[in-house]
Amino acid sequence: MISKDSIQFLVDLKKNNNREWFLANKKRYEAYKKEYYELAQQFIDALAQQDPALGAIQVKDVVFRINRDIRFSKDKSPYKTNMAFWISPGNKNWTQSGYYVHVEPGAGFIAGGFHNPEAEDLKKIRKEIAFFHEDLEAILADKKFKEIYGDMDRENALITVPKGYEKEHPAIELLKLKSFTATAKIDDKSLSDKDFVKKTAEKLLVLKPMGEFLNRALLGED
Repeated sequence: MISKDSIQFLVDLKKNNNREWFLANKKRYEAYKKEYYELAQQFIDALAQQDPALGAIQVKDVVFRINRDIRFSKDKSPYKTNMAFWISPGNKNWTQSGYYVHVEPGAGFIAGGFHNPEAEDLKKIRKEIAFFHEDLEAILADKKFKEIYGDMDRENALITVPKGYEKEHPAIELLKLKSFTATAKIDDKSLSDKDFVKKTAEKLLVLKPMGEFLNRALLGED
């Protein structure tokens, strides 16, 4: 579970996103950060039980700094107002598929896959889909997958056919994708559930076959 104090800290920070307030509430932040790191380890442990590739992951590979990078952003708010975890064998350099947890009152969600791959990685994934789309289609048709996630996220897709492929290809809609993720909302009420980490990890692990398909393409595995 996530404590009411941590949730309230995020709520208050969103209302007072400035350095003066943050410094005045440094003790609250330190308590929040301690819980954040503890939860990160809990997620690693829960996921690694079924996904051994995560066995060597450390907390520092999973968590994010609270400071926002505002150099190229119109929004100059200095702090992130969510608690996020990215858990992947590729760590935070995004070179492999992984699992994501985003805790934010009213806007929380879980996700997995590979978000916006670079050109070379995108090429590898499309090639894998082109030759083995039946594998991915079977994963997406799984009952639990459909129950929790519905489908892969389709918003970030090309309107036209990607270069090198025919519009008649049986998996053309999957080949049009530029990002390969699946997402489900987090109910705020679930945050206070004592089994929040366990239940969330179980939902995330439903994405394991999709992640393995993507990593197979990225790593050139058979």
